[in-house]
Amino acid sequence: MKTITISILSICFLFDSSNIENKQSEFNSVSTNTNEIISGKVIDINNDPLIGANVIITNTTNGAITDIDGSFELHYGGELPVLLDITYAGYESKQYTVEKSNIQHVIQLDAGQLLDEIVVTGNSRKEKRAFRKQNRRANKGKITANQLEGAVSGVSAFHYDHDHTQQNSEQYGTIKENKFQSPFKEALSTFSLDVDRAAYSNVRRMLNNGSRPPVDAVRIEEMINYFNYDYETPIKNEPLAIHSTLTGCPWNGDHQLLHIGLQAKTIDEKELPPSNLVFLIDVSGSMNSQNKLPLVKSSFNLLLDQMRPTDKVAIVTYAGRAGVLLESTSGDQKTKIREAINSLGAGGSTGGAEGIKTAYEIARNNFIKNGNNRVILASDGDFNVGINSAEDLEKLIVKERKSDVYLTVLGYGMGNYKDEQMQTLANKGNGNHAYIDNIQEAHKVLVSEFAGSMHAAAKDVKFQLEFNPAYVEAYRLVGYENRMLEKEDFNNDKKDAGEIGYGHQMTAIYEIVPIGNGVSYPGKVDDLKYQANNTTTQKVNFNSELATIKFRYKNAKEKKSLLQTATISVDKQAVTGVSDDTRWSLAVAEFGLLLRESEFIVDRNFQDVIDMATSARGEDKDGYRAEFIRLVKSSKDLFGEEIAAK
Repeated sequence: MKTITISILSICFLFDSSNIENKQSEFNSVSTNTNEIISGKVIDINNDPLIGANVIITNTTNGAITDIDGSFELHYGGELPVLLDITYAGYESKQYTVEKSNIQHVIQLDAGQLLDEIVVTGNSRKEKRAFRKQNRRANKGKITANQLEGAVSGVSAFHYDHDHTQQNSEQYGTIKENKFQSPFKEALSTFSLDVDRAAYSNVRRMLNNGSRPPVDAVRIEEMINYFNYDYETPIKNEPLAIHSTLTGCPWNGDHQLLHIGLQAKTIDEKELPPSNLVFLIDVSGSMNSQNKLPLVKSSFNLLLDQMRPTDKVAIVTYAGRAGVLLESTSGDQKTKIREAINSLGAGGSTGGAEGIKTAYEIARNNFIKNGNNRVILASDGDFNVGINSAEDLEKLIVKERKSDVYLTVLGYGMGNYKDEQMQTLANKGNGNHAYIDNIQEAHKVLVSEFAGSMHAAAKDVKFQLEFNPAYVEAYRLVGYENRMLEKEDFNNDKKDAGEIGYGHQMTAIYEIVPIGNGVSYPGKVDDLKYQANNTTTQKVNFNSELATIKFRYKNAKEKKSLLQTATISVDKQAVTGVSDDTRWSLAVAEFGLLLRESEFIVDRNFQDVIDMATSARGEDKDGYRAEFIRLVKSSKDLFGEEIAAK
């Protein structure tokens, strides 16, 4: 039997509005006349903090989600006693009455029975494989989550909603893993750089709910890029700096890995150009749940705190049709803007296309030359009125992006989340994509990483790599499947690519089959009979080079791209000898491969990821790496040690 302990302390003091950005656990905005704070900490039986537990005052929208330390705070202006609803995925919910202040209240929640329902236990290997197969079918929309339940004897399926009445209709674009390529047949690997991080927080949400993520929800590059790395900053006036390391491959001892890190220049926030922002907020009926519109409102209140008098904010809402809630307003009128945000309510159908057109029109009408002009969309992506297909949305957003207005896409909610729609908008709209699963993630994206999330340091960033076939028999890029480009696109300045914000890092990992090791690998073909299979025609003076890297980018306000190049030596380091950051990114990549049940991973399991991540955790001042290790441990408990059979 597992138990969870909650420690709640009620404290009374005067509310200081200047501390809003530090109240990371505030779930919903409240009026400034609140003068009490109910605070507490959620921990497990081992005294470890539980991140993401929901604490809400019964029959209100006043709630909090525990932060990285398991702590929360509720601003409260009424009288005691109050009744709290406390829930945590995988545990039974609990109601607790807070009657007095300055008293510590301890609550234990019984989690044993519910965990038994979620964890696949006591089933044969064959049954587990059958369950995974059914689960993949459900995730691809071939059967519903309700049909999945009981599909395999003795196994229960997890539902996203607490009352088990809503079917899971989340949608994800199909990802076909990059295959191994011969440098003779495919000399160049070309892709668009981006630092989208939505997949990691979305996967985290599912794992915290006790559910295995759909394989197409696991975008490995976004999981790797979620974390910050200590890459050296660019020199002189260059916007980007590149770093590379060649090392062994943890998930296949016969292979090697080329780890590439890109660091964007940093900037003092006081030097950021003025912003012309349009908050585009989905207020349709599908947003009427606690982890959607209330969390959206809290998120935009956090962002509002970053606004300066030189900035402008407008608010457009859409349900059945679009409406302008607030015309473009100076950033020094925060009270007026905040009142507009807090007035929002949800209801009706979802006409997202009309909202997008209206938001871009307002952004164009208030365009700031040499400024940051940006639409910030907050939605679950469930467009059901007007344009709603990924193809039509792509056409719309490609047309709108010609205005030099950038796009940030913030995803919310569960059960009906349309990730494919949100990805399409971000990828085609000079934009970035984040998934906000709790107020801590909102703080990370909109406060801690404000400059990177909201201001582009470089745009249309493209990457091209050429391997030397004297050393490389085959290579494959890990992740970035939906960002691949044709080799001709690299030099075409009209071809759209990704954006990188100030201070952001991008990491790419190539898996390499060294020449002459004689091992088989997925996709390997026999030598040709009637054509030469010559691997010795390389120029001698290139024999110390493993590869050449080229990347193109445009400065944020420029139309013509600039080129940077670098060569990579064949010198290889042992995995144990590389930096903590490199080993950490390899651990995250391996976790993604396991979740995807990748054909490219050999004889590895979750414990291997835990061991590598633990040794590479480093300073971890924000606790995100500790949280990752906890997620891998949860995955091990939920899904077992073995990787799924192919």
